[in-house]
Amino acid sequence: MKSFFPLLIATAAFAFTSCEKAPDSGDDTVSADKAQGDGFVELFNGENLDGWSISKENPDSFSVKDGILIVKGGKSHLFYSGDVNGSKFKDFELKVRAKTFPGANSGVYFHTEYQDEGWPDKGYECQVNSTHKDPKKTGSLYAVKNIIVLKEGQDPPKGGEHEERDAAPSTDGEWFDYDISVKGKRITIKVNGETTVDYTEPEGGPGAGPGRILSDGTFGIQAHDPDSEVHYERFAVKPL
Repeated sequence: MKSFFPLLIATAAFAFTSCEKAPDSGDDTVSADKAQGDGFVELFNGENLDGWSISKENPDSFSVKDGILIVKGGKSHLFYSGDVNGSKFKDFELKVRAKTFPGANSGVYFHTEYQDEGWPDKGYECQVNSTHKDPKKTGSLYAVKNIIVLKEGQDPPKGGEHEERDAAPSTDGEWFDYDISVKGKRITIKVNGETTVDYTEPEGGPGAGPGRILSDGTFGIQAHDPDSEVHYERFAVKPL
């Protein structure tokens, strides 16, 4: 009679292998099926505002047309609330593509959270502004490290560090790339590949308000005033 001992060994080996943990495919909350080859996931689908929540102030300030997120109208904020990373981000790289129109003002918030009304209390704002009267322009970490363009006789804004320029890094009517990253305590902002902010948050934060401190949270987009119009065609994140 043939021994079946080798068969028992083979069967046991197969069972052990089958029970081993599969290779880690990463954080499944990132929605890997939506990720591109570079690891970025689009938060704006180009069709509608699914996955986003609008504050109760002026909800008509946000609309989608021909693949473009149009921000035009009274003060309001749009917060990401979708399933990518549970809509909570700490360390990340964010790629935004935006276009301002004359006199426009907007902003991209990070480490923030939904609120019904008012300027977001939590998180930092990256300014979007080429020619609005506010001297803090695109590329600024608002009220912390500012790129400013002053009109004749205008005084520099109070609070934060300032770098004065003759013109904003963005130009009305032209699409620009806005790259924002947070790694530990370091915040980096780039406009069309140029670094405008390289800031390391000090202990206790920058002193620009209790909510202006690195923590974690979602992203927000600002509608500033009725005369302001800004378009966004990309809003993609890679959690780190």
